[in-house]
Amino acid sequence: MDMEMAKQAVTAKAGVAGRQIALVRRACAMIDESEGERLTLAEIAGALDVSPWHLQRLFKRVMGVSPRDYSDARRSAAFRQQLKQGESIAQATYGAGYGSSSRVYERAERLLGMTPASYAKGGKGAEIAFDVVDSPLGRLLVAATAKGLCFLSLGSDDAALVDELRREFPQAESITRDRHSIAQSVAVVIDYLEGKTPHAELPLDVQATAFQRRVWQELIAIPCGETRTYSEIAENLGVPRGQRAVGRACATNPVSLVIPCHRALREDGGLGGYRWGMERKAALLESEADRPE
Repeated sequence: MDMEMAKQAVTAKAGVAGRQIALVRRACAMIDESEGERLTLAEIAGALDVSPWHLQRLFKRVMGVSPRDYSDARRSAAFRQQLKQGESIAQATYGAGYGSSSRVYERAERLLGMTPASYAKGGKGAEIAFDVVDSPLGRLLVAATAKGLCFLSLGSDDAALVDELRREFPQAESITRDRHSIAQSVAVVIDYLEGKTPHAELPLDVQATAFQRRVWQELIAIPCGETRTYSEIAENLGVPRGQRAVGRACATNPVSLVIPCHRALREDGGLGGYRWGMERKAALLESEADRPE
């Protein structure tokens, strides 16, 4: 192939990629403008004059999630926003496009991590136990509901750590320091920080969008002692230009250490951001480098 033909081939590929992205953007716009009405894949594909199979494959490659997951995430976001603005659960249910309140409650655990009433009012109804202990990285706060771990934080001041927890769940039914009920969770996290185990595996009670779940699953899949760049994680998710979205999903992780966002690095190998400071991120990576998987 001569130089001119090569240039034409590159231009043609770029044109195809541009048209594919434009098609996915149109599909996203249709979902966004549906105002909560459930559009089927066939309806979207028909409006765009493509096959459902082609749209499904292309949408997932560009966005990293299926059209249905994208729609669910948008409805979930609208639902949470209306709850936060003071709407009743019934009003928020129909405003976000759910067919009935029973449908919301069936999916509440997956969408919110708590019941809708709890999330709407800053954790109202949640009973949270916590403890603050010494760790190799400073003072460690571990908090959990009956369902699982809901919050982790590192720092140097106990009062500041507890204040952070209370801000996260300002209207929880109870936030109680209970060393006995939280002891097992604390022990798992401490064993991990002390290098006794390669992972801190605990049941979780956290909220997440479909995309956040996929990013967090990728983080959990990174072997102890290894790292991935934000771009590599995005590539694995089928979203080649999604490194910023991956970074945001890491930043919103409320249970870092269990979901190891410290294993995600910048493209140039730099540490990037970290909720508890670069020194702690570097220390975590250094301590993991010599651990057995």
